Amino acid sequence: MNYPPKHHQDDNINHIIEVINAYPLATVISVSENQPLITHLPLIFEDGKLIGHIDIHNPQANYLKNDCDVTLIFSGPECYISPSVYATSQLPTWNYIKVHLKGTVKAIDSKAALKQSLIRMTEFLEAPDYKYVLEPDNPKLDRNLNYIKMFEITITNWEGKFKLSQDKKPSDTEAARTELIRANQESIKHFLDKVF
Repeated sequence: MNYPPKHHQDDNINHIIEVINAYPLATVISVSENQPLITHLPLIFEDGKLIGHIDIHNPQANYLKNDCDVTLIFSGPECYISPSVYATSQLPTWNYIKVHLKGTVKAIDSKAALKQSLIRMTEFLEAPDYKYVLEPDNPKLDRNLNYIKMFEITITNWEGKFKLSQDKKPSDTEAARTELIRANQESIKHFLDKVF
């Protein structure tokens, strides 16, 4: 399902924002000389814009300014859905949540704004337990401000892709939801046992 259709635009944008808040690690794509530059960065939705930070040595840092175009992908949960989970006869499928955004990016050059933004991002990512607080007088923070660039993205196009067996009977949709939860928990553990 592509979002946002005009008649439910506000609700659909709210769903997209929920995905961004729950899965803030974005794939950030810029283009230079017909070649994509791709970086994975956490972005925080704040005051209608996306806020991020990038290492100055990352080649993409030079393209995250001056109203350059950028494409973003946020990925939610996904998994294979076997017909065996349904109560009715179905074919195999893959369920997923993805968000595709386009926007223009502007560099924020203020060190004070960068520092405050890093503190706010840490607070957002630490929620709800807040086990760590990035203090404004942290000397490591001050030492690293010269190596980080802050940017904000104005979103020009919103597209949510929510393929969640919505076209099935309610009992099958619920079975697919249960499988999405189960499969993600199990596959993460299985994968990490192999590689980490």
